[in-house]
Amino acid sequence: MNFVHKSVLLPETINWLLTDPSGIYVDCTLGGAGHSLALAQHLTPQGLLVGIDQDEDALAAAQVRLQAAPCQVRVVKGNFKELKQILQSLQIEQVTGILFDLGVSSYQLDTPERGFSYMQDGPLDMRMNQSGKLTAAQVVNTYSEERLTELIYKYGEERWSKRIAQFIVAARQEKPLTSTLELVSVIKKAIPKGVRREGHHPAKKTFQALRIEVNDELNILGQVVEDAVGCLKSGGRLGVITFHSLEDRIVKQKLNELFKGCICPPNLPCVCGRTQVIKKPGSIVPGSAEQEENPRSRSARLRFAEKL
Repeated sequence: MNFVHKSVLLPETINWLLTDPSGIYVDCTLGGAGHSLALAQHLTPQGLLVGIDQDEDALAAAQVRLQAAPCQVRVVKGNFKELKQILQSLQIEQVTGILFDLGVSSYQLDTPERGFSYMQDGPLDMRMNQSGKLTAAQVVNTYSEERLTELIYKYGEERWSKRIAQFIVAARQEKPLTSTLELVSVIKKAIPKGVRREGHHPAKKTFQALRIEVNDELNILGQVVEDAVGCLKSGGRLGVITFHSLEDRIVKQKLNELFKGCICPPNLPCVCGRTQVIKKPGSIVPGSAEQEENPRSRSARLRFAEKL
């Protein structure tokens, strides 16, 4: 197995996160350890890097790559929504920096048998955690037409969601849809020919929607960001790399909320008890050179914040 994933915004992320070479850093989406390995090169033997991922292929590759790290390393199988519990199990109270690199990895996209790609044939899987119960095949073959319509519209921002759902339901009545290219064929039939010539691949938005549903990527995200800030020490830093508008909006809103503090109406006395937790958050996108070299970086954005 060759776990290849090109990390986006790599120098910008490391420059932001690294404040103490002897500190404790958490990569909540370890993947192939691209960001982690770059960060580890700057840490001392007293420094600690904690890597979390739910993908067994990623964990296996990362453990090999981090063997030569000059710092201490702990690799943990888990979902980043379990961040607080994972740190408690490692007897860690507060950390120096936390990173999230959201979305699907290049390896997952480029491995047909994982079922994430609409360009290669594979089973309709899309599970980031291979032991997860829900697969894309189950969603496609068991959700009602109304639920599929809502899902593809909400998570894919696909204006042809109703028509795509209708075509999926019609196709599965003949036989269950089991492969990625079977589904792509149905989606192409559903989207009018003239529209298919515009911009991105016609199945891109539907595949994004299915992946988000299978892995419950958005429902947990706001709370995860808040939990992460809670795990930072004073002056600790958070970096979140997003790849589409839905997840980016959630991260942006949560960071603005943590910056603002009080959420009560401006003319009334505060009853919410919330106070400002972070300094003003910021963001950065890849430069033209990186976008040219790595087309998958074009939709990326690093949102960052420092805890007060």
